[in-house]
Amino acid sequence: MNTIFRKSMLSVAGLAFAGGVFAGPIAAHANPAVDAKPVAAVQSAAPKPQGDQSHITLNDEQSANVKAIIAATKKAGLPERAAVISIATSLQESKLENLGHLGDANDHDSLGLFQQRPTSGWGTPEQITNPEYSTTAFLKGLKQVDGWQDMPLTQAAQTVQVSAYPDAYAQWEQQATDLVAQHWNS
Repeated sequence: MNTIFRKSMLSVAGLAFAGGVFAGPIAAHANPAVDAKPVAAVQSAAPKPQGDQSHITLNDEQSANVKAIIAATKKAGLPERAAVISIATSLQESKLENLGHLGDANDHDSLGLFQQRPTSGWGTPEQITNPEYSTTAFLKGLKQVDGWQDMPLTQAAQTVQVSAYPDAYAQWEQQATDLVAQHWNS
């Protein structure tokens, strides 16, 4: 586990502990509601989106790529959260467009839905521009991240992608969540 990730996790644990220490005594002395009926606590399976959210309208190609990412996620036996992280990552990296070489506008030799680089070991240009292959490669990296299921989306995506803009993935979480909810069972 790298040092930055370890420090981040320790910071989160410290905040959670501090919140429990300070909120615990206050909550213990709160006046219970009169005639209150017990309410079951429901926890969301995924964290709430962080920060301002972006949204784009998808064309047919982008919608097909959403379906390809979801199909590859299911084929890998991973849950919906993995598809949400994958789609949000692709929204940030390529706006869900399967990008080929962009000439002078290219970011090094980045290609495909996830802007993966052949020179970084992601695969050949032909593989990286195959939506199933590139998604499977991304998911393979995601599965190697300890605790990816419970960490903020942008942290999970950044750990796999190693982007110059590590917080940029967060802005796509709501749209990715909505797209997975819409297409997961279709």
